[in-house]
Amino acid sequence: MSTGTKLQQGIREHLGQFSLHVLLVFATGLTIGSERAVVPVLGRDVLGVESLFVIGSFVVSFGFVKALLNLYAGKWGEEYGRKPVLVLGWATALPLPLILIFAPSWGWITAGNVLLGINQALTWSMAINAKIDLAGPDQRGLAVGIDEAFGYSGVAVGAWVTGAIAGRWSLRPEPFYFLAVVVVLAFLISIFLIRETVQYAQAEGDDDHHDANLPFNEVLKRATYGDRTLFAAAQAGHIENFVDTLFWIAVPLYLTSQGLGIAAVGVVVGVHSAMYFLQIATGGLADRIGRRPPVIWGMFLAGAGVLGMVLVDGYLPWVVLAAVSGLGMALLYPNLMTVPGDAAHPSWRSAGMGVYRMWRDSGYGVGAILIGLSMEFVNAAAAFYVTAVLMFVSGAVVVVWMEETHPDFGTHEPPAPATAPSAQAVSED
Repeated sequence: MSTGTKLQQGIREHLGQFSLHVLLVFATGLTIGSERAVVPVLGRDVLGVESLFVIGSFVVSFGFVKALLNLYAGKWGEEYGRKPVLVLGWATALPLPLILIFAPSWGWITAGNVLLGINQALTWSMAINAKIDLAGPDQRGLAVGIDEAFGYSGVAVGAWVTGAIAGRWSLRPEPFYFLAVVVVLAFLISIFLIRETVQYAQAEGDDDHHDANLPFNEVLKRATYGDRTLFAAAQAGHIENFVDTLFWIAVPLYLTSQGLGIAAVGVVVGVHSAMYFLQIATGGLADRIGRRPPVIWGMFLAGAGVLGMVLVDGYLPWVVLAAVSGLGMALLYPNLMTVPGDAAHPSWRSAGMGVYRMWRDSGYGVGAILIGLSMEFVNAAAAFYVTAVLMFVSGAVVVVWMEETHPDFGTHEPPAPATAPSAQAVSED
């Protein structure tokens, strides 16, 4: 697309809109965090679910729905703009508090998490793309770091607040009154205060470049297996979400089985997620030293923290190791997502990041199945061992295959130039 005037990018230049998107991604984190400490225990202690694998089913539904919607959210964000997709994402979350409050059986919780998956895919995808649109290429790592830091700080606060509410009153309905307020306010902000940002991405690209305007199916191939670096990032993103899933399913059940109260469990889960706030620093760090080193350090550190949690006993050691695994996630999480942002042409960057996020968040579903089966047929500790080993193996793949993608000193080269598609081919896809 050719724009006659150059649109100015930069976080400072768009501080008002950038800050609103930060607030909204914090609300996105609050929404999912409100389930973290409370819902697994709700299933076991209130709804009478005895199977640990069945309890994990609500994360399976969430993960696969979010993964699929991530894939299309990026595509829709290119076609229709960021704001309509963002508003739709918050609209889908409006029934969720009512479902959690009144669900008569676990099947209702699992079905309700389909709405949560849609909400998280659409709102978080558009939040990160809007921030990248506004920030520009020179502050891409910082923008992603800020996005993920505030999003996962929201997860931490949501887990802590709802855990504290449940500890003072009950597992429901009180914790989900808080969730209802968050969802309604975010929906109203998205409608009345947010402005469109897709024009900044369109102005950033050169339509004459050989890699511009790839059809969606070509973007899917490129970001999945056509580029070895993007494959390494996608598989690492997939496995890293096993850690997030572990803290959602296994950690609350394991710690309560060890005698820890629900309020203290909320603190442990919250501390892990709170470490993600450091993504502001780790995203900025990657702008200076590259994406690859923080990703490698993060994969092995997060795996070590997870492994350590079943090798120690006691509230404080669990808090410390939850923080260690959270620090590892803070190092790798934003910088893995910046890799497809670096490697993609601006004309298909949102779609490319959607493909990455699809593979990453399908890790919730696959991870929930493996973690649930490990708990069901071995014990809760087995889920920690499985997750840690997979993190170490995935980290090794990153070491071997992922090249540096930083635009200033990267070593990554995209595959052989694609044949420029015709305008007809692009429009049809």
